[in-house]
Amino acid sequence: MSERELIEARVDRLLAEVDPIRSEVEFWGAQFDAGLAFVDYREGDGGLGVAPGLQRLVDDRLAAAGAAFANVRRNPIGYGMGAPTVEAHGDEEQRRRWLRPLFTAEEIWCQLFSEPGAGSDVAGLATMAVRDGEEWIVNGQKVWTTLAHTARWGMLLTRSEPHVPKHQGLTYLIVDMAQPGVHVLPLRQMTGEAEFNEVFFTDVRVPDANRLGAVGDGWRVAITTLMHERAFIGSDAPPKGTGPISRVVETWRQSSQRQPERRDDVMRLWVEAEAARLNTLRSADLREAGVPGPSGAIGKLLWAQLSKRITELGLALLGSGGMLYPSTYEMVRPDSLGPVRHDIQQSFLRARASSIEGGTSEIMRNILGERVLGLPGEPRIDKDIPWNQVTRR
Repeated sequence: MSERELIEARVDRLLAEVDPIRSEVEFWGAQFDAGLAFVDYREGDGGLGVAPGLQRLVDDRLAAAGAAFANVRRNPIGYGMGAPTVEAHGDEEQRRRWLRPLFTAEEIWCQLFSEPGAGSDVAGLATMAVRDGEEWIVNGQKVWTTLAHTARWGMLLTRSEPHVPKHQGLTYLIVDMAQPGVHVLPLRQMTGEAEFNEVFFTDVRVPDANRLGAVGDGWRVAITTLMHERAFIGSDAPPKGTGPISRVVETWRQSSQRQPERRDDVMRLWVEAEAARLNTLRSADLREAGVPGPSGAIGKLLWAQLSKRITELGLALLGSGGMLYPSTYEMVRPDSLGPVRHDIQQSFLRARASSIEGGTSEIMRNILGERVLGLPGEPRIDKDIPWNQVTRR
């Protein structure tokens, strides 16, 4: 039996045994058990060890049967970043413990990398993890943590060896967000929402059994998370003519004053949005052949910059009405990614975050310049200096 025939047979059996519409969580669990959650993963980890490109076949078949993909929206950090990191670096017990409830969204995940003094320079972080027998005691602060308020597990990058250069002294832990000592506070954005949070750790004990990778090897594990983060953020390829550009086109059509220059602006952005969408599809085909590389930064950078320009034009088309905020400004803490409000004004404000989250556009340009174009890297004077000897303000 070929890999494709195996997938078709598994999907047929899944749809015959479990109704995808009536019981979402039960269906997602059955999908995982059938090896159809992440088809390229090991058997028992939600996969079948087949070519990753066959996941598209599974998703298309399930979508046609009416299956929901709300688990991805509810647990985007876990699905897009946590799962591939656990699969790549976790032992068998860790994979069996975390992957299934992650996929069914029964346990939400968040990413705890950025700090007030370590944003673009993640390796410079200061959150400390001190070994105490079979546990680590963690103290520090993280910031801009998406959906931390709903998360059960957090991917926590810590400083375990301050006497070595910054990239060598990191350890990667999975922390229980519900335990004492973990304090999550909302960061209210200018949209009125608070999908981001700051997280404080005070003498939080993490079992060494929750460590991914070796002690001091956290940077290598973190690179896996970061590569998948960029690929996941830049992987949204809506159908042709849909997405943010569709709202701008509709606003133009409803406008009472259709200046020719604005029409040209709309068409120019429509063409750019279509080019970005096609590039995303091409990148997806390349990712299906293996682990995503630095080229994942291309899609992330394109969509970040384009979304700002699209929403700026949409706001301009509204004229004076663009100064109003039709939604209420009551603080909302969403339980999934995606806009809580759907007006152009909200999209305009939220688009500011696109060029920051998942790595700033400046960092994306550095990655592309150095790792894709082969340009000389920026000077890094602290790269080989022990972390505790680097001057900080």
